[in-house]
Amino acid sequence: MLDAFAKVVSQADARGEYVSAAQLDALSAMVADGNKRMDTVNRITSNASVIVANAARSLFAEQPQLITPGGNAYTSRRMAACLRDMEIILRYVSYAIFTGDSSVLDDRCLNGLKETYLALGTPGSSVAVGVQKMKDAALAIVGDKNGITNGDCSAIMAEVSSYFDKAAAAVA
Repeated sequence: MLDAFAKVVSQADARGEYVSAAQLDALSAMVADGNKRMDTVNRITSNASVIVANAARSLFAEQPQLITPGGNAYTSRRMAACLRDMEIILRYVSYAIFTGDSSVLDDRCLNGLKETYLALGTPGSSVAVGVQKMKDAALAIVGDKNGITNGDCSAIMAEVSSYFDKAAAAVA
């Protein structure tokens, strides 16, 4: 797992080059937006249980076959596993937001996840819908203007969105 800084240095070193001015500018912009990044992660982690619960509730309302006998989330054990998986994906998305790099999400969460769901007979499309519902809830919380300093948050919102989209695509 590399943060954005280590990744830039590692890539430059592999090419035998200095870190470019454009890369330094991008890292400088990331540092300047550091408070936005930390506030975003704080809002998501502070509301993680609500994000997961509401996303699951909405998913099961749209796809009730998941919680009926024979469904993938039928029985309390399977429901708990589903909620646990959603929480793990959300946690790794928050790590990616914090570091400004999706490698932790890819390496520790998404690699092999689709194959695991296939082996368990879990419909990846339903998992992807659940991830999109978490995305919608997280963006609503992160984008709430109450209690934050006014400013342009479009870049961090787009970044947050991209991590959820990556997770949804990985399991679909």
